[in-house]
Amino acid sequence: MSLEQLEVHESHGGKLVVYRHDSVETKTPMTFSIFLPSQVAAGENLPVVWYLSGLTCTHANVTEKGDYRRACADLGLIFIAPDTSPRGETVPDDAAYDFGQGAGFYVDATEAPFAENYRMYSYITEELPALIAANFPVDMTRQSILGHSMGGHGALVIALRNPVYRAVSAFSPIVAPSQVPWGEKAFTGYLGPDRATWATYDACALIAAGHRVPDILVDQGCSDSFLSGQLKPELLRAACDTAGLPLTLRLQPGYDHSYYFISSFMDDHLRWHAARF
Repeated sequence: MSLEQLEVHESHGGKLVVYRHDSVETKTPMTFSIFLPSQVAAGENLPVVWYLSGLTCTHANVTEKGDYRRACADLGLIFIAPDTSPRGETVPDDAAYDFGQGAGFYVDATEAPFAENYRMYSYITEELPALIAANFPVDMTRQSILGHSMGGHGALVIALRNPVYRAVSAFSPIVAPSQVPWGEKAFTGYLGPDRATWATYDACALIAAGHRVPDILVDQGCSDSFLSGQLKPELLRAACDTAGLPLTLRLQPGYDHSYYFISSFMDDHLRWHAARF
């Protein structure tokens, strides 16, 4: 599978590169960014950190505003940021910001007309890792995953369902999408009315069903306008407490849902991940 290089930038002694490729899963071109620290030049196979973005975002949001490159350069981490959904004129969409293009919710859709293209779960867990492993000096025995909002939901679900990830963390995650308006809308449209199917993409439901990770780190801004209506971190705390799953939930006074918040704590998260490699 060929990679088309769209951008390349020197940064902190390494390279930030943006690529596009034709995806088998989504049947569309997909774009991702990858930061390759200077240790790559020495021939080392390095750990991989996957970052999943939130509603309305592309790979570019964290790439340009996430402030992760210095920490990755210091720690020797490859950082990969994929897009949030398939895109294109022929890809089904919705007029609202919280469904359709830019809002793939990291599921494999089963409902028409979305099932043809919206296969972000398999894209993130299977296709893109295979592409990365074939083209870059990565140590796939040392992977971790984090994300923001919808991407925090995706990171938690993917880590809980796939034990290959050594660490998982999130900024302002949607922890129980089956119980909030964003998730109910997306899951109905992508997965249909069967809530048993929804539970396979719901972090709190997965924990209740016995899925485990070693521990979880979550940062949540206390001034986040979506806190009480869509994010509900208290549900994750309750699920983890019941399951005996270690959770570090840090409520950050004054912080909102933006990249001002994310960039303020990105270094902490990356160092937390690196300690688990």
